[in-house]
Amino acid sequence: MSPDLKEFILEFLKTRGLGSDQFTIEPIPQDGSKRIFWRITPASSEGSYIAMANPPVDDFTTRENMAYVMIGRHLYSKNIPVPEIHCFDHLRGWVIMEDLGKISLQHLVFSIKNPLAIYEKVIEILFRLQVEGTKGFDISWCCQTQRYDRNMMRQYESNYFRDSFLTDYLGLKKDWHELEGPFDHLAEMSSRPHSHFFLHRDFQSRNIMISNDNIGIIDWQGARLGPLGYDLASLLIDPYVGLSFQQRDHLVKAYLVLVKVHNPSWVEPIKKSFSYLAIQRNLQILGAFSFLTTVRKKTHFETYIPTALKTLEELLCQVDDPGLYPLRDAVMELALKSGPNPAGPDKNC
Repeated sequence: MSPDLKEFILEFLKTRGLGSDQFTIEPIPQDGSKRIFWRITPASSEGSYIAMANPPVDDFTTRENMAYVMIGRHLYSKNIPVPEIHCFDHLRGWVIMEDLGKISLQHLVFSIKNPLAIYEKVIEILFRLQVEGTKGFDISWCCQTQRYDRNMMRQYESNYFRDSFLTDYLGLKKDWHELEGPFDHLAEMSSRPHSHFFLHRDFQSRNIMISNDNIGIIDWQGARLGPLGYDLASLLIDPYVGLSFQQRDHLVKAYLVLVKVHNPSWVEPIKKSFSYLAIQRNLQILGAFSFLTTVRKKTHFETYIPTALKTLEELLCQVDDPGLYPLRDAVMELALKSGPNPAGPDKNC
């Protein structure tokens, strides 16, 4: 930590009436992001804070930092359980915020017998996030794209899968002409539901914190407007946890009950688009894990690639759409080469 950032933290602690002479600084392990986090624990306080550093070295990072602050404060004002942002230095990319705890949903799941109860609470918060987060949301805050649309699906998901996973990670051919039709069809089917809801875009177990039965959400900076089903799919096909088909099905039904109570007309579009959105998200996951492994050299992400590939195969078999058969066949061939999948679908779908 730089002396300037430490001084920034000291000044913040003074504004909270806390002594600046004693506090601990604990680095928080990095994940896929370039951002750096620390946990700040003053000796004279029972609470702790999170400091984030993301130096604005380029235009995107500058916009990402502004999205982090503006969207975070927007969600907090809507009583969505995100950390309160206490102070922000825009020029240096520093943020100090509330600490939501050390335990993520990913880690909690592996310490309890039945995770469905906690997941049901999470999807209640998700639906509130999607509906309430939309109210007053300013798309100028978005740092990448303002909406989850076909261009984004192609560039940041299906093409990402093709280039980063198939070509760069697996070392296969660069030309995948046979997948252009399936990618376009997938984007068409995924873009049919209304896309005017708040979309977190990375709603998965590592971004959901659990502390004393309280659930908190982090890493919202990639938010934009999009369809209801995408974040639900992100949560349920998350390879960090590996929920079973039966668990995912239960949670989809529980989510649809919430939706029906709020607005019955939203239910059918979710049912029709959910599998396609899940496939889109799965392509993004494989692209991201491959990029992080090969380019960023964060090889721990490689551990989750086989699970994500098997889930993609399962989803493509379940949807059974002729427009996606070339993609399904390519994925099945890759899955066969990677070894047997006793828990997965029949290899002939």
